[in-house]
Amino acid sequence: MHHGDSGAPVYDLHRRLALLGYDSGDSQHFNADTETALRSFQGDRGLVVDGICGPQTWNALVEAAHRLGDRLLYYRIPMMRGDDVADLQSKLGQLGFDPRWVDGILGPHTHEAIRQFQKNSGLHDDGLVGRSSITALNQLASRTRSQVTIAEVREHERIRRQPTRVQGRRVVIGDTGELPALNHAISRQLRHGGADVLSFSTPDLGHQASTANDWNSDIYLGVTLANESFAVSYFAVSGFESVGGKALAQRCSTALQPYFEVATKAMRLPILRETRMPAVWCRIGPGEFVVPLIPQLAQALTQAVKQWCLDPGLH
Repeated sequence: MHHGDSGAPVYDLHRRLALLGYDSGDSQHFNADTETALRSFQGDRGLVVDGICGPQTWNALVEAAHRLGDRLLYYRIPMMRGDDVADLQSKLGQLGFDPRWVDGILGPHTHEAIRQFQKNSGLHDDGLVGRSSITALNQLASRTRSQVTIAEVREHERIRRQPTRVQGRRVVIGDTGELPALNHAISRQLRHGGADVLSFSTPDLGHQASTANDWNSDIYLGVTLANESFAVSYFAVSGFESVGGKALAQRCSTALQPYFEVATKAMRLPILRETRMPAVWCRIGPGEFVVPLIPQLAQALTQAVKQWCLDPGLH
């Protein structure tokens, strides 16, 4: 949905925005007020701010409506998603029960963390998060001062234990099919430096994420063309921040500064949310400026990755 659309879907969009505190009017027309409210939501949510309600923004609107306690949470296929799941994961992680990632997706690791919490709390360990589990969780969470989740600690320790070298490091380079030349140039230079590299040039970012996870990659670096909202982003939500991703994003944005005005941003883009390693997503553009600079950009981003491998900046 975008400016000029009308009808029941737009009315539903307005309703969902209003429930989340974004005033867009009650019209069935997607107008300037709708776009302003939607851009505010996208910015607050860590999404690409384009004023268009595409699949990513719509899914984020649906997930943002869920609050912990509003519904019974449990492991199923397809997996449950929502802010209530992220809140659950954050609280479990602060108490030392390991969901592996605070991504708002109730997968098998979150299910096991729920069961371990229930066992330790004297509850029936059925993995169903209902009223009794939430009451116990809130009581225990209110007694701890820790704001750091076990997922953050594990990521920090995993990076700390990795060798400070480029040789043998597993790196995934991805693009959406618009910048294969840049992708290939970065991949070639990293391989020349001794890294093991997988590269993808496809819009199927879910496949990229799952393959990177299955391969147990050390780093994911993604590049895409954009017309606005230029940034190098890393994954963060309320209660969790990828410390390795943030450090890598800062190195990449610094490397790109001679060529583009890019910010370092904490975002919830699906490719960052679904990867399980330090990951960054570089939105650069427009195309007429990027293409002539591909050799320089490849060199800059390659150096940023190499510098991170040698010193991830987690002192």
